[in-house]
Amino acid sequence: MKGQLIETLETFGFPVFLQGSMNEDDPYPPSFFTFWNFQTPEDTHYDNEPSRAVWGFWVYFYSDDPSLVDTKLEEAKKLLKSKGWIFEGKGEDVKSDVQTHTGRMLMCWKIESY
Repeated sequence: MKGQLIETLETFGFPVFLQGSMNEDDPYPPSFFTFWNFQTPEDTHYDNEPSRAVWGFWVYFYSDDPSLVDTKLEEAKKLLKSKGWIFEGKGEDVKSDVQTHTGRMLMCWKIESY
């Protein structure tokens, strides 16, 4: 699922990073996505074997252009939704580690059936 998420986000032409993986000495790109897999529970079936996993991700978009923060994340949501991703709400503002950038985050899930 991580690969599918990264591949989809990369279609927007911005870098995609695992949340927290950027080197603190490197400058932020003007705009970029990050993500974090916060849970991946499995459901059980009659034989006590898992039949699917539910991948939960936080998807972030940061930019030095505040007008992009809402629009690009909403475009990413629309594209991911068309690929079967499930979303909770319209997102929320998130703190940036630098004063030049603002950010927003969405919570989403993808079901992987076995």
